[in-house]
Amino acid sequence: MNKSYFLFYITLFYAVFSLAQKKEITLSEIWSGEFRTKGMRELQSLKNDREYTVLNWDASTRSTSIDLYDYESQVKKKTIVRSSELNITPFSKYSFSQDEQKILLATELEPIYRRSTLAKYFVYDIVTSELIAVDDRKIQEPTFSPIGDKIAYVCNNNIYIKNLVDNSIIQITSDGEKNKIINGITDWVYEEEFEFVRAFEWNKTGTQLAYVKFDETKVPEFSMDIYAQNLYPKQQVFKYPKAGENNSQVSLYNCNVLSKETLKINFPESPYYIPRFKFTEEENLLSVQTLNRHQNNLNLYFCDVEKNQIHLVLNEKEDTYISIANHLTFLKDNSFLWLSEKDGYNHIYYYSKSGELKKQITKGLWEVTDFYGYNSKDKMIYYQSTENGNINRDVYAINIKGKNKKRLTKKVGTNAATFSTGYTYFINTFSSVQTPYCYTLNQTNKVVEIKELVNNEPLLEKLKDYEFSNKEFSTIRVNGNDLNMWMIKPVDFDDQKKYPVLMYQYSGPGSQEVANKWNGANDYWYQLLASKGYIVVCVDGRGTGFKGADFKKVTYKKLGKYEVEDQIQAAKQLGALSYVDENRIGIWGWSYGGFMSSNCILKGNDVFKMAIAVAPVTSWRYYDTIYTERYMQTPQENPEGYDLNSPINFADQLKGKFLLIHGTADDNVHVQNSMRLIERLIIKNKQFDWAIYPNKNHGIYGGNTRLQLYTKMTNFIEYSL
Repeated sequence: MNKSYFLFYITLFYAVFSLAQKKEITLSEIWSGEFRTKGMRELQSLKNDREYTVLNWDASTRSTSIDLYDYESQVKKKTIVRSSELNITPFSKYSFSQDEQKILLATELEPIYRRSTLAKYFVYDIVTSELIAVDDRKIQEPTFSPIGDKIAYVCNNNIYIKNLVDNSIIQITSDGEKNKIINGITDWVYEEEFEFVRAFEWNKTGTQLAYVKFDETKVPEFSMDIYAQNLYPKQQVFKYPKAGENNSQVSLYNCNVLSKETLKINFPESPYYIPRFKFTEEENLLSVQTLNRHQNNLNLYFCDVEKNQIHLVLNEKEDTYISIANHLTFLKDNSFLWLSEKDGYNHIYYYSKSGELKKQITKGLWEVTDFYGYNSKDKMIYYQSTENGNINRDVYAINIKGKNKKRLTKKVGTNAATFSTGYTYFINTFSSVQTPYCYTLNQTNKVVEIKELVNNEPLLEKLKDYEFSNKEFSTIRVNGNDLNMWMIKPVDFDDQKKYPVLMYQYSGPGSQEVANKWNGANDYWYQLLASKGYIVVCVDGRGTGFKGADFKKVTYKKLGKYEVEDQIQAAKQLGALSYVDENRIGIWGWSYGGFMSSNCILKGNDVFKMAIAVAPVTSWRYYDTIYTERYMQTPQENPEGYDLNSPINFADQLKGKFLLIHGTADDNVHVQNSMRLIERLIIKNKQFDWAIYPNKNHGIYGGNTRLQLYTKMTNFIEYSL
């Protein structure tokens, strides 16, 4: 035999043998946590700027501990407290008093909605090792006063203050009642859409406590049946304002903690929404942000809570909507840093105490994506942005004059920082499509990485044993726009063959799915599908985020129009590729993505052969006020915008295979959405598949639920595509 042919066959044999030895990822591995990454839990920097604490789990003793580390040496100095030594159940959250002499420990957490929980809380005194319960009952949002001598909290919709000196408790409000009055805790829709739960704030000295009262009396109720072993289901009833319906009436109060006197803050006109409030650097000066119902007129007020005097400091108006940020930062003289999209991109602005613009700190065709803080010592601002490409994130420093900007991170991917209290150090969390999460200690001023703290190299080694394809980033020109896209091809991809394509998207306003970061669980599922011969693609269409306000807000009053057009056109262009079977293109999504995939299989019935919709909105008339009206106004004002893009109204156009999935206990996107679409499909005599998960919420998880769900979806894809 010719020697060159012999070497060729030997090489081919080893290549095939090597490929044959690769393992295929299984669903049971994905959903058992086999590919889970390591991290650093509940990291908190101490005031001395030299040390930080982390919450650790000890599997051998089944206990948690708060451990103290030195930034520079990275040596664990000691364990501050361990749950097993206190004879309490493992704590899952903690917070220090301002003097760092006491720790608030959360145990027995019981979720309520997405962000809210009930829990048993204890105060541990580091000096005396004494442990006391805050209350015998499960409570919400306990928070130390600034001097650490008191804790404010909410129980059964009322606010209490516990004095840690004598263990006495005073009740600040007494009118709290389920589904009627809430004091100091947000209602369902505020929690979900304004993204906060605690609706009370201490001032800088602990002498004043401001809080919001929610009057839910006129808000319509929604009910869900909870199925258990009992003969009759239990009904869960809660206030949920759907688009166009009544919201809670909100009012702002302040309690003088010393005199126990409470007064209502009087605004020039009653605010419709109070999405943010916090005390300034002045003891009695409270900042309050208010929004109109359309969420396009934002006011920032300063209120003297002792004199009950209020004045307007800043006003922003938009033709569309204003996104609420959580980064209002006051300097010592009460001048402040503010984030705004008013120049078309999200940037940092510096205002005087009176609301006069002093400086636009950042500027450019990119977005500030996180604000880390201001260091008064060197007058530097720290933030995260998309300056290095909108699928990447980097950490930067810039001074208060908008000069001397420094990029503090060097690796290309997604970087996020946790700074020490004095900004001397930061721990950077980095990942990319090639690199799982890695935690490094960095020195801020010198812009140097000191050492690696945690990596996930063992996971990378494990993945070498599996069939694993590259996630390829690119852009696709669709409807006049360059849209970000990723694609995963089969390991043995051959451009002379034709492959079926499964598209995934979310597409909600300001979202991003095409990002240079490490895998989530779904990415491993896409690898499994690729190993079965599918190409998996994701395209971020118009309406998604981090490409400027105009790109994001083009969907205003028309949710589901341009986003669906982009997915349909992208599918057509993918179908034109030589290696894609244009007759075997499917799409799937969850929540907003389920709304999208439902619309795509109906309006794009000549393009998509199959679709999966999990927990979809099927009519924005069924979704909540704050989210829906932000983008659509009310159904009464914009009926066509609601109806022309509702899957319910296009059920007669179904041609392909369609799988509809929902949980019966979804408090967010109610199962009513799927039931209404099911009803329309039946009326139109359309055949489809569906799955209902009893007592599961919007996430549809718990036990083997995710494994069963993804097995069902995988089987459906193989059957349909």
